[in-house]
Amino acid sequence: MNRRRHAIATITVVCALTVLASPALTLQAAAAPLPPLPPSQPKKTLEEVRKEIDGLYRQAAAATDAYNLAEEKADEQSDEIVKLARMIVAGNERIDDLKARAGAAARAQYRNGGLPDGAQLVLTNDPQLFLDNASRLKEGQKATRDLLGEMTRTQDELTTYAKDASVNWTKLEANRLKQAKAKKEINDKIAAAKKLESSLAAEERERLLRLEQQEQYRAQTAWLDSGVLKGLSDKATPEGKRAVEFATAQIGKPYVWGAEGPRSYDCSGLTQSAWASAGRPIPRTSQEQWRLLPRVDIKDMRPGDLIVYFKDASHIGMYVGNGAIVHAPRPGRNVTIAGAGSMEILGVVRPG
Repeated sequence: MNRRRHAIATITVVCALTVLASPALTLQAAAAPLPPLPPSQPKKTLEEVRKEIDGLYRQAAAATDAYNLAEEKADEQSDEIVKLARMIVAGNERIDDLKARAGAAARAQYRNGGLPDGAQLVLTNDPQLFLDNASRLKEGQKATRDLLGEMTRTQDELTTYAKDASVNWTKLEANRLKQAKAKKEINDKIAAAKKLESSLAAEERERLLRLEQQEQYRAQTAWLDSGVLKGLSDKATPEGKRAVEFATAQIGKPYVWGAEGPRSYDCSGLTQSAWASAGRPIPRTSQEQWRLLPRVDIKDMRPGDLIVYFKDASHIGMYVGNGAIVHAPRPGRNVTIAGAGSMEILGVVRPG
């Protein structure tokens, strides 16, 4: 016990002497400056936040179109693979039938003593029988050639079907990968926008909504002041009227990306469903609607026509007359009426 106490005391004295022997080091360590704090980021203005949120939702909308288009292509590839599979099954059944017929011919020859028909013909002494057999031989040879030719063609077709099916499987997998990538991008952009918006206080969120409305009002006013509505007809075709009635009946339903109704819609899901209700099928995405539907000059626009927005055709709405559209704006917003000129217009298309 005494030895242990002595050891503890010795260690204490050594530590104390070490500290006293290095005053400069101790003072230097105490006086060393702390590492600088990272520079504080300047607080964004609410207008900057609005633009950032709007940009994120627009990027999500563009990715939604990529997702929908990849899904459409994947469906096409799946349908083609099913069609080819059925053709392969039918081809294999045909091959089995041809093989059975070839086998029957071989068995018939075996029953004739293994001699080919030509040899039997030479061995006959009856002239009439010779002529009859010669005619049958010619017909039999033609039937055999036709049988072999059909087997060859069917085998070639099966090879082509198999190659086509392989190509479509490759395309299908590529489109599935595109879908997965687009879906991740959509979720990431929407999550980032929601996080940014949820970081605002309730009062700031209200002001943010007012800023959105003010920006839309400013753009709409400038559009109307250009005189664009002069001479514009508010008369719709019967199909256009039905499409407008369907679209406006969805007002208040939420925007959900990829949704085609009936409880929620994305922008192109709304326009596609509206025109489907009028008996006119149109492409699924806003970009495909812009690319494939007939275009009309804005001065010739009428209710039921579709207005495509932004340079990447990432948004679309339906013109309902009086300078207004019905559209599904973005996540967090509901189907609503808005000014047709409240966003950057790319052009107008007419489903029918």
